Amino acid sequence: MLPVDLHVHSNRSDGTYTPGQLVDYAMEKGLAAFALTDHDTVDGLDEAISHGEKLRRELSLSSEGDLHPNPPEPAARGTAFWEEKQSPKAPSVPEVIPGIEFSTEYQGQDVHIVGLYIDYHSQPFVKQLQEFVDSRITRNRKMCRLLQEAGIDITYEALLEEFPDAVVTRAHYAKYLLNHGYIQSMKEAFDRYVGDHCPCYVPREKVTPVQAVKLILEAEGIPVLAHPILYHMSDERLDTLTAELKAAGLAALEAIYSTYKPHEERQVRALAKKYDLLLSGGSDFHGSNKPGLDLGTGCGNLYVPYEILENLKEAFRK
Repeated sequence: MLPVDLHVHSNRSDGTYTPGQLVDYAMEKGLAAFALTDHDTVDGLDEAISHGEKLRRELSLSSEGDLHPNPPEPAARGTAFWEEKQSPKAPSVPEVIPGIEFSTEYQGQDVHIVGLYIDYHSQPFVKQLQEFVDSRITRNRKMCRLLQEAGIDITYEALLEEFPDAVVTRAHYAKYLLNHGYIQSMKEAFDRYVGDHCPCYVPREKVTPVQAVKLILEAEGIPVLAHPILYHMSDERLDTLTAELKAAGLAALEAIYSTYKPHEERQVRALAKKYDLLLSGGSDFHGSNKPGLDLGTGCGNLYVPYEILENLKEAFRK
């Protein structure tokens, strides 16, 4: 069975690959499926899914003609979501799973909730996302004004021009400052300007993890608590959070992750077993924005078996 990757970002949020390039790269990497889970946006899903469908048609036509073309550059496999998929054997086009990663706040701390197989055209879901976008625009304009007061020539419009089609994050501010010679490294931008508690940082409004879980369920998706080890919570606090999210409808924990050590994976698996939750896993791939972390293989030893995805699908059907 080929592996899967259920946590991936494109340049529609803070990754560097376009949605289409991710599909290509997933095929090059030999993945059976990957989930596009951009931060608080679904803008890249149509592109990724349609590109996968196009590649599938091309492969089908080539097969019918008994041709042996070069494989499409890196490739992917968009699909009808709950139909039976073709057997995941190379050189098939990977399934593109429609997803999202919500940035939420729990007791003053960032917590991320991934949604898999969401109905991202659902009108209530689209309406809620637009409210997030409006709030984000207000926040970004405030941050630009603070940076201007710090002597930096920047406007929100200039940011959008430099990073078209992206959901602007602090990484984009850092890249902008680097590109225009105001800093020597991305880290310096966070240390001096846009990091937490820095003079040009404006916190944005966030939903709670419970609200994100419910929103994903309303969009007929599968809610997953992303990389719980990264929150550095005490065992008791993480247990409490998991119990609250389970009561709200949480389906899975991200137990397989790029940076987990073996004992950390065991900890998350044990927590999932305690609360009768499924497992999920992914690289959290961001392209060159996270050097040394690759699609499908993470830091080099990541492996998310296809069985993980099969279990999630089966639970959803039930």
